[in-house]
Amino acid sequence: MWRILGGACFAITLLGAFAQPLLALINYAAGSDLYSYILLIPFVSGYLLYLRRSQLPKDYGVDRPLAMVFFAAGFGVLAFRYWVHLVGQSPAKVDDLALETSSFLCFLAAGGFFFFGRAWMQAAVFPLAYLIFMVPMPDSMREWLELASKNASAEVANFLFRFSGIPFLRAGPIFQLPNITIEVAQECSGIRSSWVLLMTSVLAANLFLKTSWRRIVLVVFVIPLGILRNGFRILVIGLLCVNLGPQMIHSLIHTRGGPFFFVLSLITFLLLLWWLHKSESRARSLKSR
Repeated sequence: MWRILGGACFAITLLGAFAQPLLALINYAAGSDLYSYILLIPFVSGYLLYLRRSQLPKDYGVDRPLAMVFFAAGFGVLAFRYWVHLVGQSPAKVDDLALETSSFLCFLAAGGFFFFGRAWMQAAVFPLAYLIFMVPMPDSMREWLELASKNASAEVANFLFRFSGIPFLRAGPIFQLPNITIEVAQECSGIRSSWVLLMTSVLAANLFLKTSWRRIVLVVFVIPLGILRNGFRILVIGLLCVNLGPQMIHSLIHTRGGPFFFVLSLITFLLLLWWLHKSESRARSLKSR
């Protein structure tokens, strides 16, 4: 009982110590289109722990070496943050929040190893590891992903335009269609929906699949699926502009059509999940015979 009470007191103290950066993270996520999902992550993690409550060991222990490793990592991240500010190279707000949140999670893991031990942490590894999605992407990572997604989506759109038979000219991300010129901008990368789909795939793979290779297939599938979705969206907008008029570039399918194309990719994702789950169940039944 003292370990449970000690762990609870440690968690409350840690929340108090990081109250300011955590509140800043909540406010930032609430006002951001890209990072709004962060508000749900602690609840998802808590629900996963609740589902696994019967699997968590009741015989607690102390793992001082790993606790010290994560304590050192937490202090190290904080020290790096303060050093960056000290030398006058203040990072962007999102980078600062990423450092503070990473430090908080390191201290939280350290408390888990100290109060509950390695066996308990191993049993709770996925719910706790899922908290990593609380850390917002640094600006450099986001920009790289957006650029990579933009370029890949332009290549897919190029193939789809050729397949459609519409005459066009291409210069990098710019497509010259019969009555309009379309540029695949970095804002069209679809990074938010792709990132949310990635988090969904990680969660679904853990909940519904048991074999490692099927889990990997489901998660990796999200990458080409997101690129194909973006390329298809570019094709649809191009076809609308060619057949109905260039004013369709300002239509809702372009300005507000993201959720519609996300649903299309989600349906494809769910079909693959269903097939993998069904094939896994069939394989288990054959082995049991």
